Amino acid sequence: MRFLFRFILAALLLCSLTAGAEERVTVCFNYGCFTRAEVIYDEGQLRNLAALLAGAHDAAQEREAISVAIGRMLGWAGQQTPISADRGGNYADDAVHGKMDCIDHSTTTTRLLRLMEKREWLRYHRVLDRVLRRRFLIFEHYSAQIEEIAPMEADDESGRYVVDTWFFDNGHPAVVLPVAKWQAGETPYVGE
Repeated sequence: MRFLFRFILAALLLCSLTAGAEERVTVCFNYGCFTRAEVIYDEGQLRNLAALLAGAHDAAQEREAISVAIGRMLGWAGQQTPISADRGGNYADDAVHGKMDCIDHSTTTTRLLRLMEKREWLRYHRVLDRVLRRRFLIFEHYSAQIEEIAPMEADDESGRYVVDTWFFDNGHPAVVLPVAKWQAGETPYVGE
């Protein structure tokens, strides 16, 4: 009986270790999520991300860690898919297989953030649905979105942030801006 108990305990431990050994995430590219590919993050990469996010001691530090983590994840995804060819904006990679527009970026980034949330790496933020910025009725831009977990007034959007990877080349840390500033048109300088 004692042997059986140890065997079951060892089997459960082994299952719990291998269950967290890798994660699969679908990335999309070629504009409008026209093409999709599965990316596998291995145990070492996941440990790297977990340690990075665990080092955050407040919400601001966690946003910085999220920015770096998303950049790393997209860089690793670029080793497995053609998104390594993606360049910031929509013009530098216009005819390239693997190019990404804001729909591809926001969809993929939201999936990566959901992975972080599922693994309980986010202690100060929750993941929200994508957000849309519309300028002059025809210019639309989507971004992933997070919200700081803190006591706030009802309907207060001051704790919401975009996590936007569209502005820079593949693998660069994500831009994290307050949603209100992003909605008002604030963007990082991208050399255009």
